[in-house]
Amino acid sequence: MASVPFDQLDGFIWMNGEFVKWADAKIHVLTHGLHYASAVFEGERAYGGQIFKLTEHNERLHESARILGFKIPYPVAEIDEACRTLLKKQGFQDAYVRPIAWRGSEQMGVSAQNNRINCAIAIWQWPSYFDPAQKLKGIRLDVAEWRRPDPRTAPSKSKAAGLYMICTLSKHAAEAKGYADAMMLDWRGQVAEATGANIFFVKDGKIHTPTPDCFLDGITRRTVIGLAKDRGFELVERAIMPEELEGFEQCFLTGTAAEVTPVSEIGPYRFEVGEIAKTLMNDYSAAVQPKHAIAAE
Repeated sequence: MASVPFDQLDGFIWMNGEFVKWADAKIHVLTHGLHYASAVFEGERAYGGQIFKLTEHNERLHESARILGFKIPYPVAEIDEACRTLLKKQGFQDAYVRPIAWRGSEQMGVSAQNNRINCAIAIWQWPSYFDPAQKLKGIRLDVAEWRRPDPRTAPSKSKAAGLYMICTLSKHAAEAKGYADAMMLDWRGQVAEATGANIFFVKDGKIHTPTPDCFLDGITRRTVIGLAKDRGFELVERAIMPEELEGFEQCFLTGTAAEVTPVSEIGPYRFEVGEIAKTLMNDYSAAVQPKHAIAAE
């Protein structure tokens, strides 16, 4: 699949209330969302024919749009049903689901109050965000040059397309050095997250994770925190400074695409793929299976 451009995949895309052929799901080059990043999106995963925490994701899609100042004209329940129907129409059991909403092309300029709000859903097979062999032994992270911005300068609680520009820059720079991804600091110099996943550390049997005050409190993050507490692990949300990494024993990432991914190194710091990371990786894999996913929705 990696060799096929995404605009040439087969199947259908749900777009503004209709199922259209994949190749026909097009927008104009003068779309506001392309030029001014007035777009929000979600990343969801289907396991065994069920989309994990579907409604929670699509509620966040609506909330992200509200934060960016627009209203998606399709209610959450309709987007939920469109996702379910499209998954069946694509014929997939395990797949990645991408809803997106954006301002259209009626006006071009910073202000575009009268533009149509468009919404689309695409579903494709995306088995593993990171190389499976690397994931088993722990992936390697660079330390990004770019930082998560002060929430007074960007809508950090929205899963807004524009916020991912610095993530792409950081991940490309990391890959150019041979790393799988990058850890980003925030504007204060505190540990924030990876380019598309939240981050956790382990020391003396206790789990530490940054407070999500300038980046998304991910749905997978919250799920894994719940799983950790169910196991009786002590978990602390707090400010973490980069120099503390030397004292941590384990590290792992969480996200819809990343799921639970152990980390073996971040720049000069090394970590073991330990029992807590392995346990939560296995617990998450069990939790997303359909019998649990249906209950979660």
